Amino acid sequence: MNIRPFRKLVSFPEAMELVLRHSAATGRTEEVPLGRAAGRVLAGEVVSRIDVPQFDRSAMDGYAVRSEDVVGAGELSPVSLGVSGELFAGDVPTVAVRNGTACRVATGAVLPEGADAVVMAEFASEEGGSVTLRRAEPRWGNVSRRGSDIRKGTAVLGAGAVLDPAKVGVLASLGLAPVEVLVRPGIAVISSGNEIAEPGGSLGPAQVYNSNSYALASVIDQNGGQARLFPHIEDTRDAIRDALRGALSGGLEAVAISGGSSVGERDLLAGVLADEGEILFHGVQIKPGKPFLLGRTGRLLVFGIPGYPAAALMVGQVFLAPAVRRMAGLPPERRTVRARLARRLASRLGRVQFLTVRLAGGEAEPVFKGSGAITSLAAADGYIVVPDNVELLERGEEVEVVLF
Repeated sequence: MNIRPFRKLVSFPEAMELVLRHSAATGRTEEVPLGRAAGRVLAGEVVSRIDVPQFDRSAMDGYAVRSEDVVGAGELSPVSLGVSGELFAGDVPTVAVRNGTACRVATGAVLPEGADAVVMAEFASEEGGSVTLRRAEPRWGNVSRRGSDIRKGTAVLGAGAVLDPAKVGVLASLGLAPVEVLVRPGIAVISSGNEIAEPGGSLGPAQVYNSNSYALASVIDQNGGQARLFPHIEDTRDAIRDALRGALSGGLEAVAISGGSSVGERDLLAGVLADEGEILFHGVQIKPGKPFLLGRTGRLLVFGIPGYPAAALMVGQVFLAPAVRRMAGLPPERRTVRARLARRLASRLGRVQFLTVRLAGGEAEPVFKGSGAITSLAAADGYIVVPDNVELLERGEEVEVVLF
């Protein structure tokens, strides 16, 4: 067995800087139906072409009146007005409010001509074609004025806005459909290894199921990308080369290959990538994930991810997720909480360590089992970053937990 040592490890900050520097937004746009726009990134500024609302409307169920007709109205001094009609939301007014009259209106109804206020139904009693009002309202009281929400010509949303439910609602209120958004970056996901079998089938001798492809694809999809699952490949130069070329010809932005990134006899990715493109770095001073590799072939960014499941998913969370978000035009997402360590922890000097933890009762309980155990991440709420110059963390020490 031929094992070659890493020639040079880059630091964690160097690796992250290179990953982000080479993860440019696609800049390509597409139109999507409004109903599928949530979570997408707006391609350009949205300027309203209309006033919202487009008319003065009642903000309450009640009676549209002239405010001067109800001056001084109260429980001890009610005012009686004739009822001239009734309007519901969506009705085109066919009545007007004149001196001494009122119009029964529902919330959202167009304010009839002549009216400039609405007295709520709670302060009114109607009988025999007239209404007794026990409350005064100032001019435009309980009225939503035309353009009070959005004025025509106003820049409502900026380019790069992430469309959450409220922003989708704003676009709908402006009558915009479809919506122009940034294209999600397409990222090929490939697992390499002669020992791999696909979920749903049976395991042969010395085989394991392909968990890495599906875990990494989930990281990509949850961070604004579109994962493309490629068939797993064997540990041969030809298979790796063909996979890289297939991803490149597919018009994708990047490829994440798990397995084959280390320095063993069958770890061939670095050699093939050096022939097909360039290696930006190979090996990082971190644990788990030391064999992580970043390179390029043509315009395709290549993530060489360790094959051990826990290491693969940790590298996916730490490096791949922010890279995908940057390609997608999404803001960085790093939700953190403070907690106290549930027990003492030892670390290795010289390498940044990522330790998975479970949160309970304000404490962070380490659950990391090893690079090969993906359950150490499935049981975790997040991870802590132990700097490379820290050898020991004491029980009760406050730590920052990066949430998954």
